[in-house]
Amino acid sequence: MARIRMPADIERDDPILAGLTARQLLIIGVPALAVWGAGAVLYPWVPLPVLAVLAVPLVGAAVAAALVRRDGLSLDRLAVAAWRYLRAAKRRTAHPVPTASIPSWIGARATPLPAPLDLPLQAIGDDGTIDLGEHGVAVILSCSTVNFGLRTPEEQAALVSGFASYLNSLATPAQFVVRAESVRLDPLIAALDHAAPGLPHPALERAAGDHAAYLAELAESRELLYRQVLMVLRAPASQGRQAVATVRRRADDAARALAGAGTTATVLDGARVAAVLDSAAAPFDATPPGEELASADEVITGAPSGEEA
Repeated sequence: MARIRMPADIERDDPILAGLTARQLLIIGVPALAVWGAGAVLYPWVPLPVLAVLAVPLVGAAVAAALVRRDGLSLDRLAVAAWRYLRAAKRRTAHPVPTASIPSWIGARATPLPAPLDLPLQAIGDDGTIDLGEHGVAVILSCSTVNFGLRTPEEQAALVSGFASYLNSLATPAQFVVRAESVRLDPLIAALDHAAPGLPHPALERAAGDHAAYLAELAESRELLYRQVLMVLRAPASQGRQAVATVRRRADDAARALAGAGTTATVLDGARVAAVLDSAAAPFDATPPGEELASADEVITGAPSGEEA
């Protein structure tokens, strides 16, 4: 099987001097020049040890911010991200936020109102097409996993070759997302307990009860995870009305090409796309979205008169 070396980070900045990028040189160079200029001005009046005590922490912090990395990010990027997080609103809502304030003569202190929720998407079609506004349209494909370890070397080589062929055929960006969600066994356990008394034989009822007890013990003793592989394709808004047709055609081509890698790719419809985005926004929410929920643009009416709601 042929092996091709690929860089681990294709978006890595190019080094310019001494293995440092332009960003690193700027982070280190500006404080160093400032310290050198201040030292040249203050040297006749301030002792050199005092200047060293003042300069070493500043230059050391700049070097650490430029060179030290955590979770794939430099310390300066982490500091900027932390600053943005502290300033950002922690509560958001999709409804209009009222602008009226409490009069000063009341003497009450209002709690902070939630900030508007600005989503990158504008609408989700019934066919699963996501309207991204000025960024175009996108579709999400659900890809099945492949048991690679149980395949023979020849089969593994064929799967890798099929996947490599699809990657080499890409002329536009594509994103693969591997997510893990907690699995809730409560609905299955409740369904077994509800159906067990109605089974036609006592042995079947005991087997259903034992299986429900096993699932309950499994849920308490293990952290069950469900792995989901998603693929996102996008077409830019510059293509106009052809963007939807383009991204749907790319999705069909991806499904056919990935079949050679042993995986089945299926385009998600509108309801499943909304469920995926909802679970991604609230991954720790234990309440799964129900199939009976109305869509975002559906008109909800009350029950006819004389009937129970």
